[in-house]
Amino acid sequence: MAALSPFRQTYRYLQRQAHEQPVLFYSVVIGLIGPLMVVTIPPIRKSLGYKTPEPIPTTYPIPKRPRRPVQGYEDE
Repeated sequence: MAALSPFRQTYRYLQRQAHEQPVLFYSVVIGLIGPLMVVTIPPIRKSLGYKTPEPIPTTYPIPKRPRRPVQGYEDE
């Protein structure tokens, strides 16, 4: 029973912090869950059949025709 004493004290401390300072407590909880999600979410998504979409184009496609030279203003 003495081996559970540190865990019991830790649980009581966390319970008290959640009651007295909930913003700090839940901020720490969410901050600790974040790195865990980086490791666990991609394999779960892959097992459910999620496929990554095509990357968004970063350039405008150039037409496959010869370019005409610009002469003067094109609004004339």
